[in-house]
Amino acid sequence: MLTKKILAWLVHLYTALGLIAAAGMVWFIVRGGDDSFRWVIGLMIVATVIDGTDGALARKVRVREVLPGFDGRRLDDIVDFQNYTSLPLLFLWRAGVLPESLSGVLLVPLLASAYGFAQTDVKTEDHYFKGFPSYWNVVAIYLYWLRPPVEVSVGVLLTLALLTFIPSLYLYPSYRGPFSNLTRVLCVIWAILLVLITMQAFNDATIAIWVSAAFPVYYFVVSWLITIRRWMRPKKVASPATGMAKQEE
Repeated sequence: MLTKKILAWLVHLYTALGLIAAAGMVWFIVRGGDDSFRWVIGLMIVATVIDGTDGALARKVRVREVLPGFDGRRLDDIVDFQNYTSLPLLFLWRAGVLPESLSGVLLVPLLASAYGFAQTDVKTEDHYFKGFPSYWNVVAIYLYWLRPPVEVSVGVLLTLALLTFIPSLYLYPSYRGPFSNLTRVLCVIWAILLVLITMQAFNDATIAIWVSAAFPVYYFVVSWLITIRRWMRPKKVASPATGMAKQEE
């Protein structure tokens, strides 16, 4: 039993390493400059890898059964809000992706993400995220790298913030489900490519950046195909006579 408790605490410690990554991000964001911003992106990738693997470890060692008095999901939410929302948005502000006059726009995704994190049904029973899952770290990386026109950046931020409130479905690769195996493989390839870009492994990173963007596009398109298919599925209503569910004509 002692060994199980030690393993469970080690998993929680692994999750908490995301806070160390967050502290590093803050330091480099405040410091500023292209070299510092490369470190910020690198730490975002590290934090994402931790978040993408700690759940499987937690289920493997059954942390909820072994340590019922410690809420690992709450710890995970604390870490994730920093690494997926507040720090990426702070990074966008510090990196000057938006002009100072429009910096207030960043408050919109911040508040939308707070709403998303507070939803009790943000994860569905069949293992999807409901509403845009606050991947502001991914948004921040690509807006910083690609530097699209300001109108495009503002449009992306506001559109994704709005999608937080729409009950659309998004792939949850950590759990088994449709496309989960393919998504996990693509995610690993994508993460490796991001690391190589961040390490300046390419003489001209522009092509590599656009190639890497294929994974977020895949994720978004597949998620919305699943959402539209779910929305178009005939609803089931209860029959007044039998009380049994039947498909709505």
